Amino acid sequence: MRIPAHSVCTAIRDDIVAGVYERGSRLTEELLARRYGVSRVPVREALRTLEAEGFVVTRRHAGACVAEPTEQEAADLLEMRLLLEPLGASRAAQRRTEAHLKVLRGLVRLGQERARRGGSEDLRSLGGWFHETLAQATGSHALTSTLTQLRHKIAWMYAVDAPANPVESWAEHGAIVDAVTRGDSERARAITALHTERSTVSHRLRFSGGADRANGVRTSQHPVNMTGLRH
Repeated sequence: MRIPAHSVCTAIRDDIVAGVYERGSRLTEELLARRYGVSRVPVREALRTLEAEGFVVTRRHAGACVAEPTEQEAADLLEMRLLLEPLGASRAAQRRTEAHLKVLRGLVRLGQERARRGGSEDLRSLGGWFHETLAQATGSHALTSTLTQLRHKIAWMYAVDAPANPVESWAEHGAIVDAVTRGDSERARAITALHTERSTVSHRLRFSGGADRANGVRTSQHPVNMTGLRH
């Protein structure tokens, strides 16, 4: 069975974000093909995509390597998020479908329930799905793609503490959905701007060592069986 390049790209990106490949470590086509059980062709395509996204750089005499973003580049990502997340919510209020609203309301109900009970890991996943759905509701492929890539990069560069008050945080999610439901783009923008600004303080720069320096690869936290990859 031929594994599509975008699935290989997702697998490599997820492992970069998870810290399986250290910043600056080499990514050889042969090693990656063997690791993910594919030929070198989809690996080559995936590396080109990841280079365009900023996760990989090509170095003379070394080939493809994991990028090494600076602290300034990391800070710029949070500033971009402060600008783009509110824009996305505003567009979602204008273009969302009933299907988007159904998913968003369901996520808010689950998030608020989990927040009252406690359980930060569930909340982290639910929050990710919420913002991914909100981005899709913009009706703009370019904006959705940019917001998704931004979240991937921030997750790679920053560790995020659980919100001090998860109940309040999910109340803000609910208020965003209410504004989006009513088509109130300005209110959706304002609430999202406040929510994004508050969440920014919980981000801590990751840039630290700890991996196997011999080859720059940690033990993956994810299975490499490609059949389970999301598309």
